[in-house]
Amino acid sequence: MRKTPDFIRNLKNADQKIVCLTAYTAPMATILDRHCDLLLVGDSIGMALYGMDNTLGVTMDIIIAHGKAVMRTAQNACVVIDMPYGSYESSPALALENARRIMRETGCDGVKLEGGQEMEETISLLVGNNIPVMAHIGLQPQSVEKEGGYKVKGKNAEEVARLLEDAKSIERAGAFAVVIEGTIENVAQQITHSVSIPTIGIGASAQCDGQV
Repeated sequence: MRKTPDFIRNLKNADQKIVCLTAYTAPMATILDRHCDLLLVGDSIGMALYGMDNTLGVTMDIIIAHGKAVMRTAQNACVVIDMPYGSYESSPALALENARRIMRETGCDGVKLEGGQEMEETISLLVGNNIPVMAHIGLQPQSVEKEGGYKVKGKNAEEVARLLEDAKSIERAGAFAVVIEGTIENVAQQITHSVSIPTIGIGASAQCDGQV
């Protein structure tokens, strides 16, 4: 049986780090599955497989098709699928509709969405409707155009305070884990120590509870 979001949540402060890798296809999932706690069907597929400049062109149909492919062979790892840009930001109701579609059509174990404090209501709604959510803070690829590029987070006191509140908001909303991307090492470490859910680092601190 595959590992569950509750299994991942319970790995907070575990002796062994959580192992997460991205998988976009059935062959990739077959190779990686046995070695991972988490497999992420990430919207980075836009750049990795489709030659896009960023993640913004990935659609629901694309992510669902690849999510299905991964789910056909994954037997061990918990499988989480990214919610694409435009599929959840405008309202909690839209997020719920699209998260339900992803879960229903792929059979995955949970969804991931970007954002902190502004996503608290949305995450709470999804979790309240039995949709496990992994959050994503720090550098957020879906915000690359708005922010004028890929920029490291946590460089000043204001950013640090915002990131800490983002993490607390996500925790309150019921997310089972949070990805911290592109964030100054000591800040990611501080976030990890401030919340009771696992942190998964990507270009962040080795002190996170796991790594992508």
